[in-house]
Amino acid sequence: MSNTKVLPLLDPAEGQAAPCCPPVTERPMTSEEAETAARMFKALGDPVRLRLFSAVASHEGGEACVCDISDVGVSQPTVSHHLKKLKEAGLLTSERRGTWVYYRVQPSVLAAMGRLLAGAPTGV
Repeated sequence: MSNTKVLPLLDPAEGQAAPCCPPVTERPMTSEEAETAARMFKALGDPVRLRLFSAVASHEGGEACVCDISDVGVSQPTVSHHLKKLKEAGLLTSERRGTWVYYRVQPSVLAAMGRLLAGAPTGV
């Protein structure tokens, strides 16, 4: 049994990306929204995890084999640990194909992250 919590990123009624939380400039976050956003930022707060997330997000075709992204200056077991933390935060999904695992960043994750940090337009 897993205690993994996935960020609620898709609004099935509209078929569009829905943020995990409102933009920070819209209104104060609820306790639950802050917990969700904090899990995401905590996962990305480690430089190795941020490099892995970036490697997956920028990889050709939108997905990357672990064999293509593991050169981040740490051992393979440490890479696996960091990828697991990114998955637990709902930032990555994975699929096993034979002996390799492929990781993908869902477009809704990037949209939700962008909306969360988007400020209100200014007249500047």
